[in-house]
Amino acid sequence: MSQIPQKANGPMFDAFGRPPVPDLVVPRAILPFHLDERPVRGRLVRLGPLADALLGRHGYQPEIAKLAGEAVALTAGLAAALKFEGSFSLQAKGDGPLSMLLADCTHAGALRGYAKVNQERLAGLEAPNAATLLGKGYLAFTCDQGPDMDRYQGIVAIEGETLTDMTGEYFRNSEQLDTYVKLACAETPNGWRASALLLERVAGAGWLDKQMDQEEQQEAWQNATILARTITNEELLDDRLSGEQVLHRLFHAEGLRLDRPKPLSYGCRCSRERLLNVLGGFSTDDLDHMADEGTITMTCEFCNFDFRFDRATLPVREAGV
Repeated sequence: MSQIPQKANGPMFDAFGRPPVPDLVVPRAILPFHLDERPVRGRLVRLGPLADALLGRHGYQPEIAKLAGEAVALTAGLAAALKFEGSFSLQAKGDGPLSMLLADCTHAGALRGYAKVNQERLAGLEAPNAATLLGKGYLAFTCDQGPDMDRYQGIVAIEGETLTDMTGEYFRNSEQLDTYVKLACAETPNGWRASALLLERVAGAGWLDKQMDQEEQQEAWQNATILARTITNEELLDDRLSGEQVLHRLFHAEGLRLDRPKPLSYGCRCSRERLLNVLGGFSTDDLDHMADEGTITMTCEFCNFDFRFDRATLPVREAGV
């Protein structure tokens, strides 16, 4: 697997007020593909060391890390299918111990995510899986292209035992699109790894209708999903196998055609400057209330970094102004 890991703790990095998080890019993290003369296209997502960088900063329990890793891999794969400028996000919110699961990916492949956990409730959970961790709630997919564009959002109730099941329900109920999704995340000897394999049935392709009738197209789609089910989690997460090798094992006899790969990067967008702008919206009384022994602490949930501000150095704004 090709990757460009770097640590960004130098002066240039700090000059922008960013926390000391990894400057990490995986150039071929997403491999789009299609099957020649068949109604099938898809993406293979393999985060490699990016998964460990995203998950390892939080000290999640294994069951939480696994679900969070699946969420960021899934989000990257879904975002890669869209033409947009902005961010695409997955949000799962429920009444279980895991009250919030959030992942988002920009059009450039900047990826981030976090999980909000009630530790006391989690400790009392006997059989943790996606369903019991999240409880009753909703799953939302949102494409946000900024204030000048309409925001697209699809929301469905959480149904199913796994995040794969929940995503399938979304596509069946909201998009009415034939899809196949396989998610994998585990801690390996090389750290946390996460992967997603997504297939979509291409509908309404005139060129295809001239070559295959509906029954033949359905058979081709079923063959592709049967083959996709043969891949194991271990193969999806194995650094010794390239993404191209994984796809070749699955679809070499089905007219596999690889499209241009896409990169993914460590994508937290927090900075001191951005948080200073937020603090500038509070009144003097609010800032005084937020300060603890003269220091205001703001935590970025995505990179788990505490930004500390000296209350005496912050600008003063009167209440009501």
